[in-house]
Amino acid sequence: MDFVVLKTYDNYVSAHIDKGRLEEEGINCWLKDEHSVTINPVLTNAVGGIKLMVVSSQSERAAGILRTLDNKNKASHPCPKCNSLNIELVSTPRKASNWFSAIMGLFLTSFAPKIDLVYHCFDCGYEYPQEEKT
Repeated sequence: MDFVVLKTYDNYVSAHIDKGRLEEEGINCWLKDEHSVTINPVLTNAVGGIKLMVVSSQSERAAGILRTLDNKNKASHPCPKCNSLNIELVSTPRKASNWFSAIMGLFLTSFAPKIDLVYHCFDCGYEYPQEEKT
């Protein structure tokens, strides 16, 4: 069987959630580089993240399933400023604590620092935490 990369992840939780959803639909899939990234998160960028591998003949159906789930998630978190659904959950480098953690982590540990995640609206540019409701 030929497998293709359907999606990449920076953490194993999201990867396993999507893998489980696809398996429920009968899609043959597995996670590549999961153990490398889980054991040493600093390697995430070096290996290209955790890759969700799907049988090539099922890739279009699998992509459609994940796209539908992603659209449902976005619909539950519209931008509180402009009500747009053109949003994405992103890491924010704007806080001083994120930069401080990254610098200290570089010198003192081999673990990636915890970063803050916010929803970013690509229509109005507003960023808001996951907890904020409209």
